[in-house]
Amino acid sequence: MYIKQLYTNCLAEAAYYIESAGEAAVIDPIRDTVQYIQLAQKQNAKIKYIFETHFHADFVSGHIDLARATGATIVYGPQADPAYKVYHAKDNEKFSLGHFVLQALHTPGHTLESTCYLLWNKQGKAHAVFTGDTLFVGDVGRPDLLGGTMTKETLAGMLYDSLTNKLKPLPDYVWVYPAHGPGSSCGKNLGTETFSTMGVQKQTNYALQKMSKASFVKKVTQGIAPPPQYFFQDVMINKKGYKRLSQVMAKSNKALSLANFNQAVQQGAQILDTRAAEAFEKKFIPGALNVGLNGQYAIWVGTLLAIHTPLVLVTEPGKEEESVRRLARIGYENVIGYLQGSLATWQDAGNEMHTISSINAQDMALWIRKGFDVLDVRKIGEYALGHVKGALHYTLSTLTKHLPFLAKEKNYLVYCGSGYRSMIAASLLKAQGYPCFKNVCEGFRAIQMVADVPIVAHASMPASTAAV
Repeated sequence: MYIKQLYTNCLAEAAYYIESAGEAAVIDPIRDTVQYIQLAQKQNAKIKYIFETHFHADFVSGHIDLARATGATIVYGPQADPAYKVYHAKDNEKFSLGHFVLQALHTPGHTLESTCYLLWNKQGKAHAVFTGDTLFVGDVGRPDLLGGTMTKETLAGMLYDSLTNKLKPLPDYVWVYPAHGPGSSCGKNLGTETFSTMGVQKQTNYALQKMSKASFVKKVTQGIAPPPQYFFQDVMINKKGYKRLSQVMAKSNKALSLANFNQAVQQGAQILDTRAAEAFEKKFIPGALNVGLNGQYAIWVGTLLAIHTPLVLVTEPGKEEESVRRLARIGYENVIGYLQGSLATWQDAGNEMHTISSINAQDMALWIRKGFDVLDVRKIGEYALGHVKGALHYTLSTLTKHLPFLAKEKNYLVYCGSGYRSMIAASLLKAQGYPCFKNVCEGFRAIQMVADVPIVAHASMPASTAAV
């Protein structure tokens, strides 16, 4: 048996390749399908099945392109209704894969069609369960994505039954392989690991502890942050089908002259600068939003920008294709192109440049004494566990709508967990004309080590409030 987790940090997403005796299956592939084909070739195997755990909301699945390329059968669980040909698995139906068997376990709750796949070895012993968005390490899938047709409470009740009847009875030694890890918005507060065992999860996951259905529903539905705006569009893309990735890249991965770049901006395109924060702060094009490739780039672009927003890119030289490809993974296909020659082209033409002032955590107390207010842009759960005393708290995902509450005549120190999100926030503030703020490098992990900065700390908090 060969099992490989293929983890994409940008999406906090895990796909899986399983192979036995020359037959392979891929579970929840991302849109870049070449990696799966190459892996099968390396293993001298043929991809027989593509198992989808549900209609993904946070990325465009690669199942259609992979099926086209390999002839593999796409398998969904009960109640899936895609607009293309698939095999609809029945609950508990088994699929042979070499010497092993994968069994579909219908586990509605995150979505109606959510299905886990239980892997049995050739001795007939349960080995691993691929849980999709039903069960994560330390968390479960959010039950609020069908708001137009079903309440989150109803779905949470279904999730309770799925966990109780399908997953909790599995032996403690069974490996748990979820579809997402830390940073994903598909749950509230995912753990730091990307896989676990049923035994560990039964001991540590708040959602698997003994409780009534009513208590479970309350815990799971409380403290859920609004989903990123692109989630519902991606669900429809995955249901209806999509263009080949090669077509998207041919259209969007184009160099733009300075004149064409400026024309696009004048016509309403958003400048997206994908360089690291350390480079961006030194000089950038006015109005640019900085979301660096060195972090969860796709997730934050999808959170902050509407899916059909026309985009022009500024990248590090050599990072143009990657910047476009990672946007396509979440269905952002309205990229006009990238500035040829990157920032040097803009600067050589004598155009205006902007900068952002940053300070280190050691200097934060000094600036607080000088009258600067503190702005925390981390997630709700992070803030609840500890924050700078007196800090304003507007999560990065909601910062734009809270800008009217920030006075332009005031001074702000902006921080997040490590400095990645605070630079995104700083670029938003700069673009909206906020003149007086400083970014705190390395964020809260450095701030909490400085004795002169007062911290409000909490040792723990209820899991029901550990929201995204």
